[in-house]
Amino acid sequence: MCKNKINKTALITGASSGIGYELTKLFARDFYNLILVARNTDKLKEIQKDLNKKYNIDIIIITKDLSVPNAAVEIFNEIEKKQIVINILVNDAGIGSFGIFNNESMLKISQMIQVNITALTELTKLFLKGMVERKQGKILNVSSLAAFEPGPYMAVYYATKAYVQSFSEAITNELKETGVTVTTLCPGPTKTGFQNKVGSENSNLEKLKLLSSSKKVAEYAYKSLLAGKEVAIPGFLNASLVNASYIIPRKVKANIIRKLQEFNRK
Repeated sequence: MCKNKINKTALITGASSGIGYELTKLFARDFYNLILVARNTDKLKEIQKDLNKKYNIDIIIITKDLSVPNAAVEIFNEIEKKQIVINILVNDAGIGSFGIFNNESMLKISQMIQVNITALTELTKLFLKGMVERKQGKILNVSSLAAFEPGPYMAVYYATKAYVQSFSEAITNELKETGVTVTTLCPGPTKTGFQNKVGSENSNLEKLKLLSSSKKVAEYAYKSLLAGKEVAIPGFLNASLVNASYIIPRKVKANIIRKLQEFNRK
C-alpha cells in the first residue's frame, strides 16, 4: 500500500452502495487506504477509479459474496498474503427479505443469517486478534433500530440485527483497556436501495417518508467510530424511539412494527 498522510487502512464490506459507499468517500477524504468488499465488481471498479482521481491513496477491491460460506476467511487470507494491516474494520454488508416468515424460502433465510451474522462474526474474529496485539484498532458493526424490537414481515432480518447489537455490546465490554473500540451503528430506515431489494418499497413505512439519507447516517457513523462511541444512534427521533422501546411491551411493539411494515392493500 502507498504512503499517505496517516498510513492507515480501512476494510469496508458492503462498499458498493448505501451507507458503505458513503463511508468509503469519508475515509478516502481523510486519506485512509481502502479495501472495498462487495459483490458488484463493476461498481467497485467505478468507485476505485473515481476515488483514485481525487486522493493519493491505495484502493484494493475484493469481489466477494458474503452469503457464501468461508467468504470471510478468504478475504482475511487474501489480505494476510498482501501483508496489509487493517486498522479499521467496517462490517456494513447486510441483506434482508420482506414477507411472512412461513412463506420465505429456506435459501433466503440461510443467506441472510450467513451475511448478517456469520460473516460479520467471522470478520470481527479474524481481524480483532491483530488489533488487540497492536493495542490499536476500531470496528464498526452496522446494526439497526430493528435490533430493539420484533419485526413482523421481516422476522429473520430483525432477529439478525438483534444478534449484531448484543454481540457488539458484549465484545465492547470485553475489549475495555485493550486500545480497540467497537462502535455499533443503529440507523433507522435509511435511503440505501435496501427497500427495493427486499421488496418493501410499498410499505407504509416507505409511504410515510421516514427514511434518512445514507450520507447523513454515514457522516454520523464516521464521527462516532473515530470518537470510539459504543452505540451510535443517528437522529433525535431514532434515539427517542429506542428509549421508548424499553418501556413499551414487546407484544405492542410487534403490532406497531407490523402496521408500519404492511403494504397499502387498497
